[in-house]
Amino acid sequence: MRVYVPLTLPGLAEAHRTGEVGPGPLTGYAVTPGLREWYVSDDIEELEYAALNRAAAASLRLLAADPGARRRRVVVAADVPDREAVADPDLALDPAGLGEVRIASAIKLAKAAAVHVDSDDADADVSAAAAALGAADHGDDDARFTVDGAEDHELLWYGIQEIGNLFG
Repeated sequence: MRVYVPLTLPGLAEAHRTGEVGPGPLTGYAVTPGLREWYVSDDIEELEYAALNRAAAASLRLLAADPGARRRRVVVAADVPDREAVADPDLALDPAGLGEVRIASAIKLAKAAAVHVDSDDADADVSAAAAALGAADHGDDDARFTVDGAEDHELLWYGIQEIGNLFG
């Protein structure tokens, strides 16, 4: 199963240092039955893109909780055995939990498929979105608009061998 694990740049730096994303259990996002039903598509690429976007939103939450982190959403994509990534059936149709899975153990970074990171031009929008997240969660429509602005930026793809270049 392809899973998308949300991080921040400091979290990615730690994973680069230790050689693994973890320790487990980890929260990730994947093509779950609930996500499949919500997205109403059979196209696996579209569904995986939706899971990636769910992980990017979770990365934004990590940034909101860490004001010192550089304002870049980070998602590690990795393949894990199906039994290692388990969706909670109680969250299957909960909009907040769509696609969410628990990954039992750490993921070896060398086995990851890719890392997705915001480009420098996303900085202002991601910063504003992280700052507005709390108000958006409480129903502020203007704050929701600001948070949605971060989603207008596509995450860039990096190979695992390129991770060290992201911390310069």
